[in-house]
Amino acid sequence: MHQRQLGPFAVSAIGLGCMNLSHAYGTPPSAEQGERVLLAALDEGVTLFDTAALYGFGANEALVARVLKPHRQRFILASKGGLAGVQGDDGVVRRVIDGRPEALRRNCEDSLRRLQTDVIDLYYLHRWDKKVPIEESVGALSRLVEQGKIRTLGLSEVSAQTLRKAHAVHPITAVQTEYSLWSRNAEIAVLAACRALGVAFVPFSPVARGFLCDAVHDVTAFDAKDIRRSMPRFEPANYELNLKLLPGYKALAAEAGCTPAQLALAWLLHQGPDLVPIPGTTSVAHLKEDLASAEVKLSPGLLQRVDVHINQQTVHGNRYSAQARSEVDTEEFQLNAGTTA
Repeated sequence: MHQRQLGPFAVSAIGLGCMNLSHAYGTPPSAEQGERVLLAALDEGVTLFDTAALYGFGANEALVARVLKPHRQRFILASKGGLAGVQGDDGVVRRVIDGRPEALRRNCEDSLRRLQTDVIDLYYLHRWDKKVPIEESVGALSRLVEQGKIRTLGLSEVSAQTLRKAHAVHPITAVQTEYSLWSRNAEIAVLAACRALGVAFVPFSPVARGFLCDAVHDVTAFDAKDIRRSMPRFEPANYELNLKLLPGYKALAAEAGCTPAQLALAWLLHQGPDLVPIPGTTSVAHLKEDLASAEVKLSPGLLQRVDVHINQQTVHGNRYSAQARSEVDTEEFQLNAGTTA
């Protein structure tokens, strides 16, 4: 596996996003299947594993620990705090954004316990709590670095302005934001800000939550708990229009000699050596397919044609609902047809 630099860490050019082993896209796979995927990733040379307190409300961190703890020295462990499940008086666990120093300390301690480790290599602020100055949240995280509980800091779904404010308090190692052919918000400002500051960029959902794998054709069949049900881009009317992009996209993948998923990942890898995408999967076969994209070479001409075919101008619908968009800090494209985020 090719290596890329993530702050002080040399990691595999493609990491593994562990979220969907416990969370998000309907009923998660069995624990045994999750174990197979994690161990296969390790065997294939993946050295960056990305989890979070939110995923499965702690279940994902516990799974990663149970399976990978014996191999802890072989990989870089990333997790996130500031967005977690909190049990209310009614007994229901709900997602809560909380960037107060005491909450971040508690989140980190809880993650360390679930991950069965003394230190987390890369710890992200999962969401900026807009009620708390970013300098205050990052200051609290910097004290966790001083205490040896985390090695480096990251931010998720933040704007260039917020990144600069945070970086002035403590060096930021990585910014993690959705970035793919059909989600281009990073290109407005934050990707350039990362490069100016020497911050690595970690794209999540790099295959567009299944769309760029040619794996999602009937959005009405989603499980009731599938988070894509709340995403305007996957609403039936918008998705019907988005599906019209697939035949041309698949033809471009065939021309490149790769699968649609591999084309999506190869396109990202060709955007610069400072990008480390973290696709997720519940299938060992799909995992191996994803990792093989690191070997795909795309000509400048083909890259341009792919770029023109699927982008923020050709995709229909926002990436997030109005509520979810209010929770992130990323810049948004303003289009004639509306805002595509």
